[in-house]
Parts: sequence; structure tokens; C-alpha cells
Amino acid sequence: MTTHDRQQAPFARLVDQLHAGQISRRGFLAAGAALGVGTGMLGTMIRHAQSVGAAPHPQDATPVAAPVATSPAAGGEGKTRGQDGEVRLLIWQAPTLINVHTATGDKDTAAGSIVSEALLAYAPDESLYPKLAAVVPMLENGYLAADFTAVTFRLQPGLLWSDGTPMTARDVVFTHGWVMDPANNAVTSGGWGTIATIEAVDDVTVAVTFNTPTLNWYVPFSGVSGGILPEHYVAAGGDMSTAPLGTGPFVVSSFAPNDQIVYEANPNFRVPSQPYFQTVNLKGGGDPATAAQAVIQTGDWDYAWNVAVEPDVIAGYESDDAPGVFRVQGGSSIERININFSDPKVAGPDGQLSWYQNPHPILSDPAVRQAMALGIDRQLIVDRFYDPRGERTTANFLTGIPAVESPNTTWAYDPEQAGQILDAAGWVMEGDTREKNGLRLQLNLVTTVNSVRQKTQQVVKANLEDIGFGIDLVQVDGGIFFDGAPGNDQGNRHMYCDMNMFTSGPESPTPINYMLRFYTGADASNIAQAANGWTGENFIRYVNPEYDAIMDRLIAGDVASTDELNQLLIQLNDIVIRDNAVIPLVNTGSKYAVHASLIHGDRATGEDNIFSTGAIADFNNIAAWNRSAPVDR
Repeated sequence: MTTHDRQQAPFARLVDQLHAGQISRRGFLAAGAALGVGTGMLGTMIRHAQSVGAAPHPQDATPVAAPVATSPAAGGEGKTRGQDGEVRLLIWQAPTLINVHTATGDKDTAAGSIVSEALLAYAPDESLYPKLAAVVPMLENGYLAADFTAVTFRLQPGLLWSDGTPMTARDVVFTHGWVMDPANNAVTSGGWGTIATIEAVDDVTVAVTFNTPTLNWYVPFSGVSGGILPEHYVAAGGDMSTAPLGTGPFVVSSFAPNDQIVYEANPNFRVPSQPYFQTVNLKGGGDPATAAQAVIQTGDWDYAWNVAVEPDVIAGYESDDAPGVFRVQGGSSIERININFSDPKVAGPDGQLSWYQNPHPILSDPAVRQAMALGIDRQLIVDRFYDPRGERTTANFLTGIPAVESPNTTWAYDPEQAGQILDAAGWVMEGDTREKNGLRLQLNLVTTVNSVRQKTQQVVKANLEDIGFGIDLVQVDGGIFFDGAPGNDQGNRHMYCDMNMFTSGPESPTPINYMLRFYTGADASNIAQAANGWTGENFIRYVNPEYDAIMDRLIAGDVASTDELNQLLIQLNDIVIRDNAVIPLVNTGSKYAVHASLIHGDRATGEDNIFSTGAIADFNNIAAWNRSAPVDR
């Protein structure tokens, strides 16, 4: 009997007890966690039990007879498709391309998620609910193998692409093949790579097997990375980067890269009454403060994305009768400084800089990275520029997800110790800046144009110059910085700089793909370089065999339980923190501005139908957005 067999026998009995009302929901969660099953999957199973009328347990004080809502849906009763006209969105980092499988920035995946959809989606509590699938595969419905080596998906009947072509299981199979083809440089291949075989049994049935028992079997089929591609459109030469075809609530009407996207309601969307808006006007560019002001104070726009603005600036826009409001939710994203382990000034093959085999002359020294981590006052940055309602300092790269938050790390602001470390490593003061063997301790730090980031840059510069660094500050427009085009040498993945700074976070509550950022891959294939169109996830060119060995296990599914999986993720976090491969600054929240007409109920606490999953922008539920009152513009 394998480890998975031993695990699944008691777990199957536990599920039977839940359905029979022999165990409370709280007891089921505790017992399932003890067996190593993730909380998201446990929550999904509880919802399923409620939906099929499972007997309630006496300890469940408020038993639910119907399924818990999978996503917010306030205000939609009695409304019809397109009834509310136009909704206006501001993304201050303008989208460049909107194929969710090749997009390298959140701005692009956010814009693409309005069109492309996956089989499953994450609810606000991170449990799973069906999107294009008819049901979530589970042990009790027979679609999930007890040893996690296979899963079967049933598609909803009658699904159509926006051009009216039927969507079938063959499109799911095609998506896997497209993503795994190296010629396409898909950034989502990590999750899809766990699949051994995938077959269209019939038009609505997909049978999948995995290389090994895979506890996170749902990752390739969920969220933005699970976006299904239309075989007929792509095979005919359709451009998913600028004119994507999808099953989502809207279709792209026009797209001006780095400027504006106009979407129209999908006439073939599967929910007859949705979307409630006829048109989405998504405008890119500008800065977060101006975007927030255009929603909160002037009311000219309905939503502003990723409002990274100081609390005192937001307070200046707010009033009890202002057209819009500012909202912040805790999350798992992290603002951090990324360290380049390669030399951005020495050319490698084909003239490309930051070639991973050319070590950085300064940042390859562990003492320098350790001194930087000790020399930056993270608490000062949080106190001055971030919102205490949903943001905090952190010592971890994986943060905001309790199951994988490492208890083994700490951070400190200790410039005296930082100076001592540099002294011991031979970096001695020569005037205001340290030197070693004739090499000055001079570095640059690049980030996007954003007032919070410029002020953070200034703190970092002052802190590090106090201990003998020379720091040059560089700012790049966000639309260019996050533009993944191969020819854009100012893009974050080229990393033709010493350090850069930005925010990102995991899409999934099982963040294996997110940790690919430090993974080398076979023949360095996961390192960003010209050969893969700069889509390799490891753009800092970090190489660590210990890290790679653990990641190889996770990719192969070589884990016996969710608890072991989480412990391995914690180990990965601890390795990069120990090596100071990245310097975490702030565990950031999801911050946005929303027009009061999109809020149902009290403007401070009412439902706006907006929620974000991980680092992905808040458009995953845009089909349900609607107005509580008309707007005269």
C-alpha cells in the first residue's frame, strides 16, 4: 500500500462521515488538515456536501441548506445583459499584450482575464468552484482519483466561444499542447507540465493523468494560468496577444497597446443576463494617485486598479459625499527588491546582457546582500507609505498564506551590524563609498514611476548610503517596465540593471508556480534569456542546486501529503531568504478605488462584487459588476 493509499482510506471515510452528519464542519476541517488535505479543497467538499443535502451535524449551529455563494453577486436580480451601459476602468500600468499564457505582468493578465476563462476558479475563501467545468472534480463524485493520479472534467453543456463556435474538450487538449510547446514561450508551462496524458473522451469530457500522484492537480486548470485557448482560432492564425477569443463575459473590440482596450459584451456568454455592462473602457497609463483621484474625488471613472498611493494622499480625496471610495484588502503580494545575480554590463551569447553564466561582480558576494537586508528600514517604509488596514512588514517571500508562512525567518534593521559585515568581507570606506580590490560598491535600483516607489527608493538609497553604498535611482514607466516584448530591454525580465523593485504575488493558494522565480530548470531553461523570449520565470538568474532539487520534487508531485507540500514550500522560501536573493519589504494588500454607484448597500461596507485572487487584478468577477444607481456623465 502506498502512502497515498494509506492517506485516502481514512479521508474517504471522513467524507462519508460529513455527508452522514456524523462530524461537524469544524471537525471535518480539523481532521482533514491532520491528514494533510488543503483547506481550499476541504472547503470545496463542505460546499458540495451542503449542495446535495447532506445531513447537518448538531454542532453546526447555522447549517446551510444551499451551496454558499461562490462569488459576490449583489444587485443583479432582474437585470439584463448590457443594461448598465459603460463601465470605465483605469490601469495606470497600461496593458501591452493580453494572452494570459505569455503575459509577464499583472496588468496584462488582468486585461486578458476579462476574455479568457479556466475550467475552475478560486472563490474569495480560496476554495474552488466550477467556471467552464460543470462540477469541481472530487472523490465523492468520482471525477478525482483517490490517489490523485487522474482527474476527469465534465464541461458545462452548450459552451460557445464568443464567435459562436462550440467550445469542446478538444480545446482543453489543444491548450495543453500549445502551452507545453517551447516555441510559444508560455509562462504557465510549470503547472501544465505535471500532466502525463490528456484526452478528449467526447465533446464535454476531458480525461487527465499525472506523472505522479498530484495533490495540487487543480493548478493548471484554475485561475488565469488555466485559461483555455480556442483551437480553431489559434490554428487559423488568430492573435491571442492583441485580439484574443474567449468564453469570458466580454470580447475585445479594439486594442491600442500601452494605451486603451475597449471591450463589448459577449453575445454568447453562458449566463443569459450577464454581463450587466455593455461596454468596458479600460484606459492605461498615468499614475496611481491620478487614477485614484479620478474615481474617488471627481467620479469620472468607475474603478482604479492597484492604487499604490500613500494613505494621506487618499485621505485628501475622500469625503462622506465623494463620488467614490477607497478599499484595501489583505493579500499575499509582496513589494520587494530583486537582486540580479548576473552582470548587467557584460555581454553573453548574441550580445545579451545579464547572462546567467556571468556572475555579478558585487551582488554575487553574500556579505553585500546580507548587509543590504540589514541596512534597509522596512518598518519606516510601511509606516510612511502603506496602509495599516491590510499591509505590513514581512521577512518572507511567501507571505499572507498561513499554511506556507515560514516561522523560521526574521528581519531586523541593524545598520551597525551591516557595516561590520562589509568590513569583515573586505569592503572598506574610501571617502563616502566602500571599495574592494579597486571595485566601488556602486549599484542602481530600478522601479516603476509611482510616488510610493520613488519615496521608497529614497529611503533605500539613504539607508544604504549610510553604510557605504553608492546608489543610483532609475524610474521606468510601468507600461514599459512590465512589457514582456523580447525587444524591450527596459523590461523587468531582461533585468539589465543591478536591482529592481516591484510587487507580485501567487495566483494559487498552492504557490508552486510562484516559486519558479528562483528555479533554474533543465539546461537553465527557466532563466529569462533571449532563447526563451525572456519569458523564463527566473529573471534574477539565481542558481542554487538545493533549491532546484526541492522544486523538482514539487513539479514531479513527489509529495505524500499537503502538509509535506507546504513544508517544502517553506523550505524554498527559507533558502531564498537565507541567501538574501530577494529583500522583502512589504506584504501589500489589494487596494482599489471604486465608484459608489457600483456598491450595493452602505458605501463603507456594502458589496461591490469585486474580489481578487492572489496577485491577479479584480476582474475575475466582472460579469457580475453592476450599478446600484445610474451615473450622469
